[in-house]
Amino acid sequence: MKKIIWMLAIYASLGALALPAFANAIETKAETQAAVQGECTEDAKAALYADFTKFRTTDPPKAYDAAKKYLGACPAEDGPIPTYLKKWVTAYEKEARKLKLTDLFVNQRKYAEAMLLAKQILADEPENVTPLIALGYGGYVLAVTTKNESGNAEAINYAKKAIQLIESGKAPESWSPFKSKDDALGYLYYSVGYLERASNPAEALTYFIKAAQFDSEIKKNPQTYAFIAAGYENEYAKQSADYERLYKDKDETPESKLAVANINQIVDRIIDALARAVAVAGTDAASQQSKTQWLARLTELYKFRHNKSDAGLNELIASVLSKPLPPVPTPLTTLPTSSTITPALGSSSSTSAGAAGAAPKTTTTAPAATSLTTTPKTTAVPTKPAVTATTTPPKPKTRNNHRRH
Repeated sequence: MKKIIWMLAIYASLGALALPAFANAIETKAETQAAVQGECTEDAKAALYADFTKFRTTDPPKAYDAAKKYLGACPAEDGPIPTYLKKWVTAYEKEARKLKLTDLFVNQRKYAEAMLLAKQILADEPENVTPLIALGYGGYVLAVTTKNESGNAEAINYAKKAIQLIESGKAPESWSPFKSKDDALGYLYYSVGYLERASNPAEALTYFIKAAQFDSEIKKNPQTYAFIAAGYENEYAKQSADYERLYKDKDETPESKLAVANINQIVDRIIDALARAVAVAGTDAASQQSKTQWLARLTELYKFRHNKSDAGLNELIASVLSKPLPPVPTPLTTLPTSSTITPALGSSSSTSAGAAGAAPKTTTTAPAATSLTTTPKTTAVPTKPAVTATTTPPKPKTRNNHRRH
């Protein structure tokens, strides 16, 4: 019986304590609403700050909402609490931008929106690799999908900066939407090559060649090698035109032979690149139309360099991917001594050369954006920015001190 009375007394005291707590809860709700409506009262501020400290580590979005309401209701207030809240809100918003960038760039693939947000992040963190990748690669995707290349120069600079930082050892928190560091570098080098293909074709060629060096999806894309072949075709056109202008219908000289030897170096690079494009295309249905064109040009150039015979061409295609991709050839300044020099393409000294010179150029259709953006998404995108404050929040004044007397 005594135990029952003792328990009832305890419950009674707890009930008495609960009444003011319940009343305070009602008052706090009203004060919070007042703060939301712009009333900067001491009690309203205390309620909002209590919400902020309650959720600061467990539910940052709710803490952020409370902090914004506090600062919005009392914009002119000074002191340790509003100073701390402003710093915390700024840190939260910076982290929130990064998470939103990941969502836009990786999950939603809204590249235009992602690029705008990336520039905001770069304003605070100029060497943050993630927004640089979004701006460089995103600029490439937009150029391909919208056919608007007005932003090429800007995207090239961002992509090059991303490459520089990655190769110096910096890395994003996640490589998504790419599979790995190598995959990201392959795409970035390819992006620069594509964006520079018209404005700076010589440099574009070196970037396409570099892109194919990485263990990346780009290495498995036949268009990479088609672009390499096209870059060499541009150089061939220049050297062939010079040959026609300087040596056509003239007696053979050491200088004309040297010009032929340099042209043949370029032709051999075109053959190598087209053989790789054909080999990588394989039986892929989407590449068959282009493959037919690549194979026709390859056969034509191969026969030109092998006395009008295609013997060994199939073996070349079958084995070419096992060999290193050759670099851009160094221009010859002296004649080779151990190789046969074939007349230059397009010269009047060879009927086969004239036919080869009139052949269609390598097809250089850009890879469809969908085929370049099918790499895995991140496994999960956090929904709550993790804000780590350098100091603990300042303690509020006691309730009595907040009241005016």
